[in-house]
Amino acid sequence: MGRAAQVDAGARSGTTSKESAEIKRLKAENKLLREDVAILKAATTFFAGELDPRNRRS
Repeated sequence: MGRAAQVDAGARSGTTSKESAEIKRLKAENKLLREDVAILKAATTFFAGELDPRNRRS
């Protein structure tokens, strides 16, 4: 029996295959969310500048 199989069976301590897959999925989701936040921050900065009356052109 291999090491991963032993961990999955509970015969050995460590991260199970299921836990490892979940961690990988969560890391990918976290990366996407961080990218979304960066885009939203940039958009907020842009639109705040557009709405600033000091930046209005006659």
